[in-house]
Amino acid sequence: MATSKEEMVAQFVKALHEENAAVFVGAGLSVGSGYVDWKTLLEPIGKRLGLDVKKETDLITVAQYFFNTHGRQELSQLIKDKFGGEVDPGRGHEILADLPIKTFWTTNYDHLIENALRKAGKTPDIKISAPDFALIVPQRDAVVYKMHGDVDRADSTVLIKDEYEMFHRNYEVFSTALRGDLVSKTFLFIGFSFEDPDLEYILSRIRVLLEKDARQHYCFFRKVKRADFSEGKDGEDQFRYESIKQDLKCKDLAMRYHINSVLVEDYDHIPLVLDEIRHRYKSSTVLISGSAETYSSFPEKVAHDFVHTLSKELAAARFKIASGFGLGIGSDVINGALDYVYSTNARKLDDYLILRPFPQGETDPEKRRAIWTRYRQDMVSAVGCAVFIFGNKRVGNDILSADGVHQEFDLAVAAGVKVIPVGATGHASEELWTRVMDDFGSFYADFPGLRSEFDAIGPGNTNLSEIVRHVMIILETIKNGC
Repeated sequence: MATSKEEMVAQFVKALHEENAAVFVGAGLSVGSGYVDWKTLLEPIGKRLGLDVKKETDLITVAQYFFNTHGRQELSQLIKDKFGGEVDPGRGHEILADLPIKTFWTTNYDHLIENALRKAGKTPDIKISAPDFALIVPQRDAVVYKMHGDVDRADSTVLIKDEYEMFHRNYEVFSTALRGDLVSKTFLFIGFSFEDPDLEYILSRIRVLLEKDARQHYCFFRKVKRADFSEGKDGEDQFRYESIKQDLKCKDLAMRYHINSVLVEDYDHIPLVLDEIRHRYKSSTVLISGSAETYSSFPEKVAHDFVHTLSKELAAARFKIASGFGLGIGSDVINGALDYVYSTNARKLDDYLILRPFPQGETDPEKRRAIWTRYRQDMVSAVGCAVFIFGNKRVGNDILSADGVHQEFDLAVAAGVKVIPVGATGHASEELWTRVMDDFGSFYADFPGLRSEFDAIGPGNTNLSEIVRHVMIILETIKNGC
């Protein structure tokens, strides 16, 4: 019996927040980037043996047969030929690299995971053989365990039956590390076949060790569909047979290995689910954007209390707050979060605040504008929601709408961040609120019921405590996905 996508997303997001999420990546995720799966890899050597790999289920033995008669060199060259050269990471790789996942396991020979991490500005620590475990890459952001080897060391990859059978003697350090991670982390298996004998062995040992206390893990499978089979009774019978077999396989994985299967219509739907995980995770981090030379029609103390209360309520609801320390509001954002942290003896301030004061040293206007734009992009990339308040600045004797707040809004929209302009606070936020309300379906197609909450934070509402309540309802709805 399969697990619902909603349950898997919720549990994996929880693991991300608890910093114990891990992924195990198989060949299926690399196929979308142009690399081959097992059957395609071994098809040419199967032909030379007189075998059709499409009819074979034990491909490791097929590779062994070829080794028995031709040796290892041609197999190593085959890996070089099929996985050599660099291709761009796929969307799935990029989403995974963008998440705070510190543990990656893979049976793949390619470099897609580590390249995706580097592209995301992270430093991977790659473990290919036992000596790698003794060395730690400075300031690493993630560890990538390549348990079957790497294309750059093709002659020492795990490919044939002999190598699989000797894996636990020759690569015991991998078995030990994976066993520990399976015990302590929540895994998401992607593009992976559970027929790999080394993984089956490790999972079975975990089952014996922990029995009912094993951690829950998740995997993706493509759902068996009627269109996969021929027309007529034979096709219908085969469809029923494969559906029953898939259901039994899902139940077996759940019962024996605590791996819950999530069925997707097609493998290209997996990045969509990963993107949902990313969105749900980032929705717990909220940018408070705004500046205030004046507080519109609100008394200054009331406005300060509003920002303070909003920040405190966000911290109390376990949102992390990002702030560029905008004029007239930055101190209140900090004080509100600190009020909650200190009054509850919360663990540490870093769990509640991301402070990004804008750099002030550049005197050249064009260079400063470029730096601030890049700075805003980086800040927006870390959040899932952005709340806009006030948004004005003084130019000479005039009070103008803050163009920086408008830019942060546009950057947030381009990045897929949910924007929440509090129109009641006036100036840029009121203008941005009007933009959202004029095209609400485009901004919130997936949350049409929130329109009444946005009405409540629009111009004319002077009850700032009520505005805080409605903003929190909007944020909680987005975070929970409903």
